[in-house]
Amino acid sequence: MKQFSSAFVAEPQLLEELERRSTPIALGEDRVLFREGDQPTGVYIVWKGTALLTRGSNGETVLTVEAPAGSLLGLPAVVGTKTYSLTAVAQEDAEMSVVSCEDFVDLMQEPYLAFQVLKVLAEEVRFARETLSLL
Repeated sequence: MKQFSSAFVAEPQLLEELERRSTPIALGEDRVLFREGDQPTGVYIVWKGTALLTRGSNGETVLTVEAPAGSLLGLPAVVGTKTYSLTAVAQEDAEMSVVSCEDFVDLMQEPYLAFQVLKVLAEEVRFARETLSLL
C-alpha cells in the first residue's frame, strides 16, 4: 500500500531554522538515508522532490509512504532517542539536507520551535492511526 502524506511536513519558520543548521546531502540515484532499526544520526529534510518511507514486517514491506518537499524524516527517532522505525530512501530527483542530533537538540531549546516540532510529531501520530484503521 503506497500513500502520499503531508504528515511529515513542517511549518516554514521551522524549516528556515533547520536549514541554517543543516548540511546538504549529495544524492544521485535513489539513496538510503537510514534503515528501520538504525541508531539516529539526525533529522533529514526534503527540500525538493520526494523520499519514500517504508516499514517492513517478516521481510515484507507492509507500508510505503511518499514524503514531499518540506518533510522532516527521522524526527521520532531523534526526539525519542530510539532507533528509526522506518526506512527512508531519497528519490533520484530529491534535494535534501540533514541536521545532526546534537544540532537538533540545540534547536529544541527555543520554545516556539519546539512547539512546531511537536505539531509535526502530532501529525505523524494522526497519520499512523488513520493508516492503522485502514488495515
